[in-house]
Amino acid sequence: MARTNVPKCDHGSEGSAAVGAICFAFFSVNASRRTLVARPPSPHPVDPTPRRWWGDHLAVPVGLGGNTFGRTTDAAASHRILDAFAEAGGALVDTADTYSDGASEAIVGAWMRDRKNRDQVVVSTKGGNHPRFEGLSATTVAAAVEESLRRLGTDYIDLYFAHYQDDQTPIEESAAAFDALVQAGKIRAIGLSNFTADAVRQWIDTAGSGGFAAPVALQPHYSLVHRQPFEGEFAPLASETGLAVLPYRALGGGFLSGKYRTDADTEDRARGAGVRPLLTPEGLRLLDTIDAIAHDHHARAATIALAWLMHQPAVTAPLASATSRAQLEELLAAPAVTLDEAEITRLNTAADDLA
Repeated sequence: MARTNVPKCDHGSEGSAAVGAICFAFFSVNASRRTLVARPPSPHPVDPTPRRWWGDHLAVPVGLGGNTFGRTTDAAASHRILDAFAEAGGALVDTADTYSDGASEAIVGAWMRDRKNRDQVVVSTKGGNHPRFEGLSATTVAAAVEESLRRLGTDYIDLYFAHYQDDQTPIEESAAAFDALVQAGKIRAIGLSNFTADAVRQWIDTAGSGGFAAPVALQPHYSLVHRQPFEGEFAPLASETGLAVLPYRALGGGFLSGKYRTDADTEDRARGAGVRPLLTPEGLRLLDTIDAIAHDHHARAATIALAWLMHQPAVTAPLASATSRAQLEELLAAPAVTLDEAEITRLNTAADDLA
């Protein structure tokens, strides 16, 4: 496959397998675009869909969420968590320009600079929702990515998400703006988060017809306590198009870890208000089911909740945050857990009762 006239993706022999997988995805999507641009109009449509490459070779199929960095964990504590994640083979670190008003990106950037490990980290961040850079117009996208690059202390972002759908900007303009970032080498791949399924499909179709780099990943809200609309709308779309799926709020805002069981447990907790509506008889029965399965596997509840996500065919790698090494260990244990069909059915049934 030709790789001419595309931004270099080779960072030396010490680059991780995860980064190599991203490079492969980037070159494949980009080379497809180049072929499309070079050809004259044809009556035969060119397949615009990305292939299932992005994230397939992550050594640890869990992404570390950076939403707590600079909020509930300061820089030093965040760096300790990042160190432990990297030591365990983790590579995918997800952040956003809105997390702690950019402090999360800055913390990740300082950590990569201090550890000199940029080539071993898969950096995922998001733009389009910051108060100073709201929306997905071409000028806003260009300005937002420059700020993210500055805070991260890098000249490229591995996976750049459009954080929220922007109904005020034509998708053609947004798709062209993100493509320009790919062509400039500022981002390696494009992702979409908090879009409707119709808007995702429209972006993919626009990329195909316009010769733009196509999205390769989705970041949806999906967990045992929030299964729709992902299962009904996005899972079939991801299967059809080959989009990688990186669910956020994979632990239901902490509820699925089992640490919230009474109203008293939620008091003075950062996520307390968000999980309080789940403290119903049905929600507690779901926690009991998770606990029983966790007991059988000698695991923690959070580990089982993440393992359930990993058993969903469309999911590439769930995203979850940790504020301590102990919490991180619960996340990192999930890939080693194999749930049998009966256990998955028990979890699905308990979650169905919650819906």
